[in-house]
Amino acid sequence: MTTRFDVTAGFVPLVDSAVLVVAREMGFAEDEAVALSLVREVSWATIRDRLAVRQFNAAHILAPMPIACNLGLTALSPRMITPMALGLGGNAVTVSQALWRRMSDHGATTNLDPATNGGALKALLAKGDGKRLRFAVVHPFSGHNYELRYWLAACGIDPDVDIELLILPPPDMPNALLLGAIDGYCVGEPWNTAGVLQGEGHIATTKAALWRSSPEKVLGVNADWAESEPEALTALLRALYRSAVWCSLAENREVLAELLSRQAYIGKPVEWIRPALTGNFQIGDGATHSVGEFFVTQAKAATFPWKSHALWLYSQMVRWGQVAHTPRNADVAMNTYRPDIYRTALKSLCVALPSANSKVEGFLTQETPVGSTGALTLGPDGFFDGTLFDPDKLDDYIAQQQR
Repeated sequence: MTTRFDVTAGFVPLVDSAVLVVAREMGFAEDEAVALSLVREVSWATIRDRLAVRQFNAAHILAPMPIACNLGLTALSPRMITPMALGLGGNAVTVSQALWRRMSDHGATTNLDPATNGGALKALLAKGDGKRLRFAVVHPFSGHNYELRYWLAACGIDPDVDIELLILPPPDMPNALLLGAIDGYCVGEPWNTAGVLQGEGHIATTKAALWRSSPEKVLGVNADWAESEPEALTALLRALYRSAVWCSLAENREVLAELLSRQAYIGKPVEWIRPALTGNFQIGDGATHSVGEFFVTQAKAATFPWKSHALWLYSQMVRWGQVAHTPRNADVAMNTYRPDIYRTALKSLCVALPSANSKVEGFLTQETPVGSTGALTLGPDGFFDGTLFDPDKLDDYIAQQQR
């Protein structure tokens, strides 16, 4: 008799919840004897809290949040692991039409280039004309916070002095922009497209341009549950990997967009969801732009929980004063990500796996076949300003960062 595993997972209405949604809706979870219940939440704090009290076994969650929990940086800090990523990329920075016009006057263009458009924002701020700009991110411990700060700082803008940052749930951001409560935001899809289609937003740049092949959402798992139910976790990871493969196929995009548009998931029109899957965006004022690899679910080891990703996220926590840099803290961050569990779970699927658990981020300038247990291509990766992150030189990287 086959053992059946009951798993309850939380998610926030975003396109990058796709792997969980498809695992349930297309039967991949059922094929692995997983009875997968998905619960929609509005905020990341609620996701974290429900993991802490074991109402959720796992969740679609911000990549830095399990690290922050294990470092004791949150009000409720469940012990968590990250045994799998849920894709690469998926975010953008959207500004108001009024701010975009001012940025355009200083050289911003519709090519979404972060250096060009960040330079335009810097030039605008240097004039000191007008109120202090307000940008929203989804949580202090989010890739959105760190990538927005990284972009601004690399362009000579101090995100703690030159602008004001505040926290908003993703679905609230387009309306906040429409009402003039904020001047811009960094968020996942479909909420950038929503801002554009509602007439007030203009996409300024994307995560795929800021840091190619970069982490975004992961599977956050209550560590106590993972230790007590290892077979259930293995079955879940297998189902999610098979789902990620399905999501990656171009012929499935329309079905995926329809699934995500349902009220139980994102609950918004297919037209809001399709751009993230195709990479073809309306960016504002009638302009369009094609963004390669905007959101990647399976290629380029997109579901692999790289320890170098964990350590880069930790470096940003240190950079922006959220935690002190100590050997213990770095070790906690690195060991939150569990490629060992991922490898064990997917062994029977004969998945092509990286031969290492970390890599130098930004080293690959083109698609590169790499040594692994099968055919695997990585890259190009890297930061828009040309820097490298070598996890073996963490101390040096942290020392060199400027606030």
